[in-house]
Amino acid sequence: MSYPEPRYLGEQGEVSALFRAADTGADVLAPSGNRTHYLATHASTGGDFGLYRIDMGPGSPGPSTHFHRSISESFFVLSGAVQLFDGERWITARPGDFLHVPAGGLHAFQNDSDEPASMLLLFAPGAPREEYFERAGELAQRGGAEFREFLLRHDIFFVEPPEVGPEPL
Repeated sequence: MSYPEPRYLGEQGEVSALFRAADTGADVLAPSGNRTHYLATHASTGGDFGLYRIDMGPGSPGPSTHFHRSISESFFVLSGAVQLFDGERWITARPGDFLHVPAGGLHAFQNDSDEPASMLLLFAPGAPREEYFERAGELAQRGGAEFREFLLRHDIFFVEPPEVGPEPL
């Protein structure tokens, strides 16, 4: 095994780190009350990865079973209990639990507990997921061709296409 080819060829290093304070407000507040925080986006990482924190209220449904063709998705539970579907079974994931789903892997998630839950979502390589988080609920309610195109644009392939669509995060 070897490291990837160098991408920085300078001799002195550079000032390029990004910092986001813990008390920074959510970037998306869904009608369900769920909050999405953009920790590191496709744009801020140069496409290396995307990292998002999802704060879910009690009884928050998530997207139904789906897969991605071009990105992997990983889940790390920070608080509460999150139901994660690994393609075969539902797992009750608790703080510190981790699930990695390679491209093509079936997965889903939800918080069906009576308590809030929070988790990190990591997409690699990075993809411009922000529009998905911002508009999924609105377009799912409309359905139709516009919603189907939106899902394709965001690399989401539902096992059984939903009548309406995924719940907004």
